[in-house]
Amino acid sequence: MSDGFITLPGGFGTFEELFEIITWAQLGLHQKPIGLLNINGFYDDLISMLETMVAKGLLKMTNFELLIIEDDIDRLLDKMRHFKPKKVPKWLKEDRT
Repeated sequence: MSDGFITLPGGFGTFEELFEIITWAQLGLHQKPIGLLNINGFYDDLISMLETMVAKGLLKMTNFELLIIEDDIDRLLDKMRHFKPKKVPKWLKEDRT
């Protein structure tokens, strides 16, 4: 029922919720914007890990781009307002059924 999702700094429960909602977007269960508010670089290491996963072929760039990352709430909200969902295949290889 929400218009989108914003992740603020938090712990394990926050990570669980973030990755669940990204997975739902990846699976096509919703097409809502997902924001990560990286206040004072809190999520720098997580972002770096996700970029490493892309570089190693474990995460598609299109799936990484489901996450809107900003360190300023006004810019984040603006990007989320202008979010246009892309069709993202469920699998790493599109020919997989």
